[in-house]
Amino acid sequence: MSIQKFIGFITTEKRYSPHTIKAYLSDLRQFESFVRSDFELIDVKHADHTMIKSWSISLKTQGLDNRSINRKITTLRSYYHYCLKNEMIDKIPVGQVKSLKIKKRLPTFIPLSDLENPKTSLPENTYEEIRDKLIIEVFYQTGMRLSELTQLKESDIDFHTNTVKVIGKRNKQRIIPFQNSLKSLFLDYIRARNNEIELNTNTLFVTKRGKPAYPEMINKIVHQRLNEITTIHKTSPHVLRHTFATHLLNKGANLMAIKELLGHSSLSATQIYTHTSIEQLKKIHQQAHPKG
Repeated sequence: MSIQKFIGFITTEKRYSPHTIKAYLSDLRQFESFVRSDFELIDVKHADHTMIKSWSISLKTQGLDNRSINRKITTLRSYYHYCLKNEMIDKIPVGQVKSLKIKKRLPTFIPLSDLENPKTSLPENTYEEIRDKLIIEVFYQTGMRLSELTQLKESDIDFHTNTVKVIGKRNKQRIIPFQNSLKSLFLDYIRARNNEIELNTNTLFVTKRGKPAYPEMINKIVHQRLNEITTIHKTSPHVLRHTFATHLLNKGANLMAIKELLGHSSLSATQIYTHTSIEQLKKIHQQAHPKG
C-alpha cells in the first residue's frame, strides 16, 4: 500500500516523467519480491539496512553494473524519505548503505566531420526520409530529450521567431532557438505529412497511421539513420543531445547558456561536457605537439 501511495506522490505532486515513474515502480516491486523470498518480510517499509545491502550484493552477483545498482538504491532512498516524512517509519534504513564506486563515463558524441560530410547526408525524397531527417536534425540542432520530442506539437513551433517551446522534466518550459535550415525541414515535413497522412493527433511526429510517435519508434529511426552517417558504436537520441552540447562548447558557447538550452536544473550536470572538450584537447596536443 505504501508503494502505491509513493507512486501516486511522485506522479501527481512531484510530476516525474512516465519513464521515471515506471523505473521507480519496477525497482520497488523487485525489492519487495526479494525481501519476501529471502527474509519473509511482507511490507518493504519495514526493511532494514542489512536487507538492502543483501539486495545490492544479490544484484551484483546477477551481473548488474554499479551505476544501475546505485540508481535502484536511489529509488529506495526516495521511497523511505517519503515514508519518514509521512510518519510511516521512524528512521531511514538506506542511510547506512553507501553508493558503489563507478567510473566516470564521458558522453559519446558524433564527430562534426561525420555530420557535415556531403557523401553521407540523409536523403529527402519520400515522406519517411523527410520525417527521419527532421528527427535527426531536431535532436542535433536543439538538444532536446526523447520525451520532449515525442510530446512536441506543431503549435509549439514559432516560425516567425525561429524558436520552439519545449516541456521538460517536471513540466518545466524552455524556449530553444533554431536555424533557418531547420525551419525549412519543419515546413517540408509538415507539408508532406498533411498531404499523405490522416492525422489522429496534434503531436508533430506521427506514425504512418497518424497516431503519436512513440519512443521505441524514434529510437529505431535514430539508430538506423545514424548508422548511415557515422561509424561510432553507440547511437541514440541522447547521443545527439550530447553531440549538440559538445559541439556548442567546442565552438566557444558559454556553459551557462548550454545549461539553459539543455534544461538542466544545475550546472553540475552540464559540466561533464567540459571533460569531453579537455579529452579532445589532449588528443590534439598529443598528435600535434613535437613532444607528443
